[in-house]
Amino acid sequence: MFYTLFKNAIFRPIIKYLYGARVEGEQHIPTAGGVILASNHLDAGDTVVLPAMIRRQVTFPAKAELFQGNRGPFSKLVAWFLRAVGQVPLDRSGGRASLDGLAPVLEVLARGGCVGIYPEGTRSPDGRLYKGKTGVARMALAAEVPIVPVAMKNSQVTRKAGLPWIDHPVVVIGEPLDFSRYYGRVDDPRTLRWVTDQVMAAIHDLSGQTYVEAYGTSVKSGSLTPTEADARILSRPGVNTKEPELPPA
Repeated sequence: MFYTLFKNAIFRPIIKYLYGARVEGEQHIPTAGGVILASNHLDAGDTVVLPAMIRRQVTFPAKAELFQGNRGPFSKLVAWFLRAVGQVPLDRSGGRASLDGLAPVLEVLARGGCVGIYPEGTRSPDGRLYKGKTGVARMALAAEVPIVPVAMKNSQVTRKAGLPWIDHPVVVIGEPLDFSRYYGRVDDPRTLRWVTDQVMAAIHDLSGQTYVEAYGTSVKSGSLTPTEADARILSRPGVNTKEPELPPA
């Protein structure tokens, strides 16, 4: 109820009519059943623009810490809002804890819900597209659902008269990617990497961004310098990965 209220009464009118947003290819999103929307991540505005501009309700996994509401009144408000609009916590600590932490997301997909995820794992530090993390593949193969690639354009948040402003953002939605032949192979690193690279290649084709074969988090942390990142530019994701073989029937 709160999701529909906030979307139709506040976010959609502002984003569509004030910001001048538009969406291309929404017909590619299945109208029912579990599906993952995998998008590039330019800025904080992505998480608002995408769900406001499409008909289906989108559940975004958010950092588990945001649901605790233990850092003062504002954190309590954030935790309430996330729960009220149906978002779910995601454990991003890595390893087995992270795998177990996918349970709330898998439950949404099992109920036929639509989940939005940013495979890069962070906002782009410079507007380029960075290497995807394999969580998106693990989710799709475990839940046995298609992945729909999404490209966000012009979604950077600026200020206009002191208020948040996004100048004519565009949501471009591609055709669903079917990885059904690999369903269940959630513990095979080669399969997870290949599926993830295929997803990132589809996003790349929609967005037209320059692709860097490195994690965006490594650039943000300083462990990879801008010069080193420049040296890892490729024509598109997946050029160095081979499709994994399936066992004989």
